[in-house]
Amino acid sequence: MRNEWLRILLRNATAGCARLFGEVVPSQIEKEILIEAPIDDVWRAVTEPEHIKQWFASECELDGTEGRVSFESGQTYYLQVEAFEPPHRFAYRWLHEKGTAARPDNSMLVEFTLQAEKGHTRLRVVESGFEHVDWSDDTKAKYAEDHSQGWGILIARLREYAPHAAK
Repeated sequence: MRNEWLRILLRNATAGCARLFGEVVPSQIEKEILIEAPIDDVWRAVTEPEHIKQWFASECELDGTEGRVSFESGQTYYLQVEAFEPPHRFAYRWLHEKGTAARPDNSMLVEFTLQAEKGHTRLRVVESGFEHVDWSDDTKAKYAEDHSQGWGILIARLREYAPHAAK
């Protein structure tokens, strides 16, 4: 007898279920949080290097079109800015190879979307591009797991820092 009510879709499986079926590669990583700070303060925290270094990366260089972030782990990512729409949307592609033009097949897209909400800010972070990069499914799954955990930690730091980012 077939159960028509219960189906496990691998793209929605938990980590435990995923182990039963092999590596699961999501289409994107999504995190959303409400920050008790005005949208302009959160915008500065997300887009200005002196603020980015307080919650995101140990080193940051960023101009209007490109940049670089380095983490305490030793990882460095080179950024190509894709959207800069104050104070609502900031997006960039990031990759490891310096001097390489970021394209969908060699980089991931990170998008920050900010929305004012009763004096606070709803921030949504989406990292996407898994279907385009030329990586093995195991590499994609490991990256997704690491970055999903990382974004959870980072936006919690941002929630704590942003109320103090006012100029």
